This record gives sequence, C-alpha cells and structure tokens, in this order.
Amino acid sequence: MKLELEHYYLRSLEPTDSEFFYKWSCDREVTLYSLSSYAYPQSKLDIEKWLSTVNSSAKNVSFGLCSKKSDQLIGYAGISAISSLNRSGEFFILIGEKEYWGKGIGTLVTKVVTDYAIRTLGLHRVQLTASAQNIGAVKAYEKAGYQHEGVMRQSGFRNGEFVDKVLMSVLSTEWQGIASV
Repeated sequence: MKLELEHYYLRSLEPTDSEFFYKWSCDREVTLYSLSSYAYPQSKLDIEKWLSTVNSSAKNVSFGLCSKKSDQLIGYAGISAISSLNRSGEFFILIGEKEYWGKGIGTLVTKVVTDYAIRTLGLHRVQLTASAQNIGAVKAYEKAGYQHEGVMRQSGFRNGEFVDKVLMSVLSTEWQGIASV
C-alpha cells in the first residue's frame, strides 16, 4: 500500500528499513520524545525482527515516510492500539532524519494518516499523547485538527525529570469539517 503526498509518500515498512531505524535509535535527540522503548539499547537484529512482524497485527498500522526526491525513508507514522469495538486508535509519528524537521511534514503526515484512520479504517476517535515540552509537535497536531483534552501530569520521564504529556484527539464527526488532505 502507498499513500501519496506532494513531495513525500507513505508505504509499508520492510525489514530492510532496519538500518534507518537503528541509526535513529542511536540518536537521543531523534528519540527524546518518542516511545519509552527507544530508551533501551536495541540491536539491528532486534529492529529487523520487529520490522518483520510490524505489518501482521490488526491492532497497528505503520507506514514508512519517504521523500519522493531521494526515495529515502525519513520517518514513520501510523495508528496503534486499534480497537474495533471502540472504533478508536492512537496516532504516532517519528521523523528520524533531522534535515526534515521544521518543514511542516509532521502536520501533513498527521492529516493523511488520520484521514486514513477515519475514512479507510472506520475509526471514530483518534488520539495521541505528546510531551508538553515538544512544542513543535503540539503545534503540528493543532494545525492538523486535533483538540486538547487534558494534561497527563508527570507521565513521562526524560533527561532525569518527570514531564507532563498533552492528550489530544479528533473525532470522525469533527474530521469531516477539518479534512482537506
């Protein structure tokens, strides 16, 4: 499967993407606000094993984010914790290549993946959490149409201190008026 954007595209992840994921996992600046699993060392083999199973779960949809210009993997995004009963899931994104930071890609990808989650997967609610310190990400999610729901106080631990996380979501009933992907 492939989702087209103007200068980028989203595709299925492959075990051969492990080199990129390994490089990103070794750069604390890249993974600072990411999943806790990045806080622990991972071998290339660990990452290859994860990538070989990532597309087999009905509870997760993951896409590799690629630049059309270079055909290079620059990040990944998707929906995790998909509940068919509740018709809900959780959005995630990581832009691993730093030269692509601050270019509005996060907002664009958030819109495209959220649209896929609502229109194709039939989800009613898509939520996310972001470190309150990751101001750029919070702004990107706001621009993509996500609403603030609250703050999860001291729910993350980064750089030796507890940090707040922002809880945001969008509903399918709101998305119809927001979506201009």
